[in-house]
Order: sequence, then structure tokens, then C-alpha cells
Amino acid sequence: MDMRKEFLIPFVGLKLGKHHFDFQINNSFFEIFDYNEFQDSDIKVNVVLEKKSNMLELFFKHEGTVNVPCDLTAEDFNLPVKGEMKLIVRFGDEYNDENEELLILPFGEFEVDFTQYIFEAIVLSIPLRRVHPGIEDGTLKTEALTKLKELVLEEQQEHEEEHKKENTEEENIDPRWDKLKKLLTDK
Repeated sequence: MDMRKEFLIPFVGLKLGKHHFDFQINNSFFEIFDYNEFQDSDIKVNVVLEKKSNMLELFFKHEGTVNVPCDLTAEDFNLPVKGEMKLIVRFGDEYNDENEELLILPFGEFEVDFTQYIFEAIVLSIPLRRVHPGIEDGTLKTEALTKLKELVLEEQQEHEEEHKKENTEEENIDPRWDKLKKLLTDK
């Protein structure tokens, strides 16, 4: 079964005005695009199609979760995603989807495929850096985090030791230099 058929909206038989469509997205949707970044996904997509006499306006809104690995610990977690997008569909001599907010369909078309637009809206709503919420609130306990904390503590201790060493070197300066420095500032 072609998953894309589910996301084809035949607009020819629709009356002028707003029409609502709801879709449930899971990993089989992303397989259409050979996109396997998510272990699991559960996203609800709401599409409002407003049919006007010479154009269509589509409003996409999605909200749900995708299961992804944390960038710091590689622990899987459910990342909440949500977003909105607007698309205007006009009619012209030939198909043109170069503009991300405007789709031109040839005269005589009777349906619109918005699979690509839903895919892009969802993927672009995923943050570049995925951090498990348990890291931020301190509730996640993993071996990787324990090792990371140890390394951070070691680095802080090394930094403090270097700082102490610099301070003691400044204190051991020959007092005769202070007299010379005073000559420079007395001008």
C-alpha cells in the first residue's frame, strides 16, 4: 500500500470554505523518505484546507513525540515536537514547488499531495541538540554521565591548581621591582 495516497487531498469536490483533516504519523511515514533517525514516533497532524475561488490555503499543525537518542549519553528518550506551517496553493501553467510557502499546481489538477510538507515540518521542528530531560534536572543516572562528571571535576581541579601556582609566583617577586614600578607610575 502506498502511504502517500493517505496524504492526497482531492480538492475538486470540496465546497468553498475551511475543511479539516487529521492524520496520525508513526515511523512507517518516515520510511517513505528512507529517514530512520527516530526509534519511534507518535505525532498528530492537523491540516486545515481553506478553499477559495482561485487558490487554496493549507495550515499544518503537528504535535507529538519522537523517540531519539540523547546526544550526550546515547540514552533513548521521548522528545516532544510541535510546529506550524502555512502553504498557499495557486494554479498556473506548470508545476512549481521552488518556494517553500507557495506551491503552483497546473490547471486541471484535482488533488494536492502534501506528504513532503508534513515531513519537512516535523523534521525541522527537531532541535539540533537533543538532550535528555533527566540531564537538565539531575534525575538521569547513567555510566556515561558519571564518567562525564568525573572528567569535569578533574578539569576544574587542574584549573584551580594552575591558578594557585600563578598566584604564588606573583607573591615571590623580588621587592626591588616594586620600587622600579613605582618610578614608572610617579610621572
